[in-house]
Amino acid sequence: MPEVQVPERLVFRTPATAVLGALLLAVGATPFAFGAPGLFAIYLVPVAIIVRVLRTRTTADADGLAVRHVLTRRVLPWSSLKGLRLTKRAGVRAVRTDGTEVALPAVRTRHLPALALISGGRLDDPLADLETNQA
Repeated sequence: MPEVQVPERLVFRTPATAVLGALLLAVGATPFAFGAPGLFAIYLVPVAIIVRVLRTRTTADADGLAVRHVLTRRVLPWSSLKGLRLTKRAGVRAVRTDGTEVALPAVRTRHLPALALISGGRLDDPLADLETNQA
């Protein structure tokens, strides 16, 4: 069986193509923006969407998770995590040892095997459990 190579870090983010949607919104807002003085502020909405897409991400490495939102950054060492909780909409939240939860932006249930691999065994791989039950 070949040995699995573990990357140094994984970055989970919203695809950059989402910026195209914000740019289309800006183009569609142009007639409205020039309709009256002061309505050009409507361009702040697509700019805010672009900033959110480019800044928000979750980075996983051997040390832990780094969660970045638009204005904040939070580092969660693996030792401070009790586990992960799945949301109804296929999202993932990190459960800390004190019971608080931290949303992991752009991380979905399909990413759990990759998180288990990069955690070095600190997190269980849910697909490995399914494979052992089916065998």
